[in-house]
Amino acid sequence: MGMKVDHDPYSLEEGWDAVEYYCGEALLAAFDGCHKIYLAMDEIEAQWFRENYDEYNLEKIGNGENLFEQVKEWYFNSCFLKFVQAVWHDENDPNDGFMSLIGQGAKSDDEEDEDYEW
Repeated sequence: MGMKVDHDPYSLEEGWDAVEYYCGEALLAAFDGCHKIYLAMDEIEAQWFRENYDEYNLEKIGNGENLFEQVKEWYFNSCFLKFVQAVWHDENDPNDGFMSLIGQGAKSDDEEDEDYEW
């Protein structure tokens, strides 16, 4: 796995900083059309998304800023349970390859819990 940025995935501010950082290293971004957004961080994962996701929901522009803008657009137009994860191939345990950048239920640091609708 690449360099890890420590952050709180339930803080939108910290999460967006992490997304922007990882977009600079990602090979592509993928969106399931509902709430799952992934950054493929290596060629094995990028190829998996190319083979398993609709072409419309893949962003393959090599420029990190373009990927970041696309991820933001998908995020703000997706359903409630949205999240963003970076994923690397892990031969020994595929689940270890996932890193939560923005978790489900993430909120802005200035939002109160009671204002957040579940």
